Amino acid sequence: MSVLPDTWYAATAPPAVPRPALAGRETADVCIVGAGLTGVSAALHLAERGYSVIVLEAARTGWGASGRNGGQVGSGMRESMSGLERSVGPERAGVLWALCEEAKAIIADRIARHGIECDWRPGNLLASTRKRYMSEIESEAEFCHRRFGYCGYRMLSRAQMREEVASECYVGGRMDAGGGHLHPLRFVLGMAGAAERAGARIFEGSRVERIRWGSLSRVSTAQGVVEAKYVVLAGNAYLDRLEPRIASRIMPIVNHVLATEPLGEARARALIPGGACVHSTQFVVDYYRCTVADHRLLFGGGETYSDRPLDDPKAFVRRYMLRVFPQLADVRIDHAWSGRLAITMSRLPHVGRLAPNGFFAHGFSGHGVALTQIAGKLVAEAVAGTAERFDVLAGLRHRAFPGGPRFRHPLLVLGMLYYMLRDRL
Repeated sequence: MSVLPDTWYAATAPPAVPRPALAGRETADVCIVGAGLTGVSAALHLAERGYSVIVLEAARTGWGASGRNGGQVGSGMRESMSGLERSVGPERAGVLWALCEEAKAIIADRIARHGIECDWRPGNLLASTRKRYMSEIESEAEFCHRRFGYCGYRMLSRAQMREEVASECYVGGRMDAGGGHLHPLRFVLGMAGAAERAGARIFEGSRVERIRWGSLSRVSTAQGVVEAKYVVLAGNAYLDRLEPRIASRIMPIVNHVLATEPLGEARARALIPGGACVHSTQFVVDYYRCTVADHRLLFGGGETYSDRPLDDPKAFVRRYMLRVFPQLADVRIDHAWSGRLAITMSRLPHVGRLAPNGFFAHGFSGHGVALTQIAGKLVAEAVAGTAERFDVLAGLRHRAFPGGPRFRHPLLVLGMLYYMLRDRL
């Protein structure tokens, strides 16, 4: 049985609940592949509707990006809402915005209703590294206020930004009072427990090797099989080649995160006085926040595109951290880890159906903490036969990454290098 990776999140999560591997034959209304945020969200929504649900996880619940990410919750999607309205029209853009707002409400409801202790704190700050970005993010804030009545955005000047973040890297920013941050592993584990109390069953150490689709699909692992009326693929960056029909629409990339030693409340508060989480306007994003419980800085920076482990992940991310906070040069790094996430060409989530009775949701492109929650709810609605809202999200167009299986990674690296160069010029 796999253990959770050595992260600050794992070190501060509640003791692991032992869950068995699948053995023999089981039946369910719905079989979900993947016990991350998407899979557990769908399982909880479905179990609450009275469906029998089995979740198959190759490793441990929350083992992948769901238990290693930055823990940030923001409004909207990675694409601007004004850009989305131009591409999908005002009516569908309004539905998409409403879904994103509902995603945040689901998080608040899950935390409150199930008593999930995950260190929620409000405030999400977009930090602009270039003057040319300021007009864009201000225009987007005005658009969301005018079009959707959203009042959560507040623009910050350079001086105001300096009051929010003790760094000279930024020319201004935009605060989102409707966003915030949490301990993602505690959140996903709390939802998994709630799903089990509602009747769902989670099997760990149960990698799915093949799916035989049919009116009653067979989902097979090395030691067992689940027969189910519906199958939901929620493997995200770990989908691999399980389902070739959709694999080319997502690209796994690897993010890297560190956690400093405890800084003490005063020093941590001096870095980010308001306690918000922060992410930058760069194409390869810096994202960071201070932990609520023990006043560390969690800092994510840099991306790689190979599964080969970094020789020294602490040193790799520390370089990015010191560009933002050179005053932390004396600080010890206690944890550093990496994790795969899935992006799409459009940076919009890839959600849809697989004939005859399959669903999938993945490719959240860095916005997965919130969007997985609404995706899980929409999958449950679609299984129940009410698919209007699901179809809005499923209607977003997605292109396959160019180059095919052999060349798409090298082409992605070239594209990333171009945008990284643009960030520096």
